[in-house]
Amino acid sequence: MYRLGYNTNGLAHHRPIDALRLVAELGYEGLALTPDVGQFDPYRLDASEVEDFRGWANELGVALAIETGSRFLLDARRKHRPSLLDPEREERERRVDFYRRCLDLGAALEASVLSLWSGDAGDAECSAGRGETTALLDRLGEGLAVVLQHARDVGVQVAFEPEPGMFIERPDEYLRLVEHMGAEADELGLTLDVGHLLVTGDLPVGDVIRRFAPRLVHVHLDDIAGGVHLHRMFGEGDLDLRETLVTLAEVGFGGMAAVELSRDSHRGVEAAAEAFGHLRRALGSEPSRGV
Repeated sequence: MYRLGYNTNGLAHHRPIDALRLVAELGYEGLALTPDVGQFDPYRLDASEVEDFRGWANELGVALAIETGSRFLLDARRKHRPSLLDPEREERERRVDFYRRCLDLGAALEASVLSLWSGDAGDAECSAGRGETTALLDRLGEGLAVVLQHARDVGVQVAFEPEPGMFIERPDEYLRLVEHMGAEADELGLTLDVGHLLVTGDLPVGDVIRRFAPRLVHVHLDDIAGGVHLHRMFGEGDLDLRETLVTLAEVGFGGMAAVELSRDSHRGVEAAAEAFGHLRRALGSEPSRGV
């Protein structure tokens, strides 16, 4: 059975331990941690803080996942850069090193999964034709193979998220990546952001969940209005939340379904509480120890 969680990118002004206690008090059973400046920065980790946090998560019964969507942690001037698609090998290796550090953090916290994405290849490269697409898949696959090996070594599952506006933005493109990598991608799971499906037009959401259920290991929950890639509170867009949650249960999804409201940190407490109310009503009852 899956657990309802909340992503700390929507609690960016909270200390991690305070975010953990908050979501537990609200009734969430999972916390998706986005390592960032001031929040488990993987380049400035305090081992005692990590150990204390793990103890509290176990005590509160809150499952953990690691997200890697910090905006400016690696580059203060360029959002989400470098990526695994950068032309310069040294830059790609910086991203790989970041993923290794996040995997190590996940292992120390006993997190079950780490979620990542491709990055933006740039308009020029994306429009350069089939040969360039193959080259980008080669770069991406090469970096992911190294990350997956480290993930095996530390015992954390890696899940790939298609992201609108990035090189891999649709579930079918994730399958293309898996096919391109061959056996090296056997352990590369899927992170499915249900709001993104409303942006890319991969609908109905329930059918996509059913189709990709065998590879689905992590889920992001958010609403989208009018196909615009802006994460909104449930009820403000076009997502059928009940259909989404019921279908996840129907296919036997056993991971975390984490609310992602990355633009709501300024009202993080209220947003987390409001979102949980929507989830509870969509399920028709108070969630308890898995859905």
